[in-house]
Amino acid sequence: MATIQEADQYISLNVIDNTDWVEADADKKQRILNVSLRTLARKYPKYKIPDPAIFELASTFATVFNDTNKLQNQGIAGFSITGVGSFTYKENNVRNAAGLSLEDFITQEVRSLIGEANGIELGSRNVKVVVM
Repeated sequence: MATIQEADQYISLNVIDNTDWVEADADKKQRILNVSLRTLARKYPKYKIPDPAIFELASTFATVFNDTNKLQNQGIAGFSITGVGSFTYKENNVRNAAGLSLEDFITQEVRSLIGEANGIELGSRNVKVVVM
């Protein structure tokens, strides 16, 4: 089972935009790891899911479901905090989680990591066996 400590190390070294993961508390990180593994296991039940694939998806989920994007997903058009700042969401500015399946956030990088661990090419639409 992938641990928060392993995820912290992997994400800090391998993910370019890791701020949302780094700023999450331990409970949220554990929930994100649990959901990442469950999402990948459901999508690819026949394949071994390597920890790096879980960590990559976890980092994506940390960004998609961060506090600011969560407000946009809930329909907030903008908000301001006196003395701090004002935030307005541009329509279609970010990939909105509303109405999407968690599987919709599985990136090609995640599919490639699963494919490498299983000796296959795993694309967004099909699976190809790689002969070595």
